[in-house]
Amino acid sequence: MKIASVNVGLPQKVTFQGKEISTGIFKSPTNEPVMVRKLNLDGDRQADLRVHGGVAKAVYAYPQQHYAGWKQDFPQHDFPTAVFGENLTVDGLDETTVNIGDQFLAGECELQATQPRFPCFKLGIRFGDPKMIRHFLQRNQPGVYFSVIKEGSVQAGDSLTLLKKSDSQLTITDIVRLYAIDKNDKEGIEVAANDPYLPEDWRTYFAKKLQ
Repeated sequence: MKIASVNVGLPQKVTFQGKEISTGIFKSPTNEPVMVRKLNLDGDRQADLRVHGGVAKAVYAYPQQHYAGWKQDFPQHDFPTAVFGENLTVDGLDETTVNIGDQFLAGECELQATQPRFPCFKLGIRFGDPKMIRHFLQRNQPGVYFSVIKEGSVQAGDSLTLLKKSDSQLTITDIVRLYAIDKNDKEGIEVAANDPYLPEDWRTYFAKKLQ
C-alpha cells in the first residue's frame, strides 16, 4: 500500500443553517514530511473533541481507489484529494481486510487500526449536500481510524505496511455492518462487545445492544 497524500488542516468557521460552526474537515495535501503525534498530525486539529479526535481517532485514512466510484456515481460533486477529511489518502487500503487491532508502519510511525469512520453532518457541509452522509454509510467504505503506537514522520510516497495482524474476528467493515445493516446479528454483536481491540465506547454500545 502506498500513501498517495498526507493531508492536514486547522478548524475553519462556516455558516450552517444560520449558525456559525467550527469544522476540521477541510484539509489540504502537503508534500512535506509531517510528524504524527499521539492525538493528531502536526498542522492538523479536530474542532469538536466530543466526537472527533482522541487517542483512538488520532489518524484517519481513506482508500484512494474509492474515489473513482464516488466520482462515477455522483458527477455533480467535486472530489479533490482529502474531501472526506482524511489525513492519509492510501492507495490499496481495504477496509474489508483490515481487522480491528492490526498494526501498520506508515513512514516512520506505527499505527493500530481501531474503528471505522461514521460521518457527522459536517460531511454534508463539505459537499454542500446533506444526503452524502447517508450515501457514505450505505456504501460501507468508511476508511480506517488509527491510534498511534509510535510517533514519527510520514509523507506522500511512503508505504503503509502491515506489521502485525491482530487476532480480532472483526474487520473495519464488520463494525459498520453490525451498527447500520445487520442490527440483529446477535452473534456478531456479542463478538464485538467482547473484542479487546475495539475501543471501550464501542464495546459498551454493543453490550447494551445485547441487553
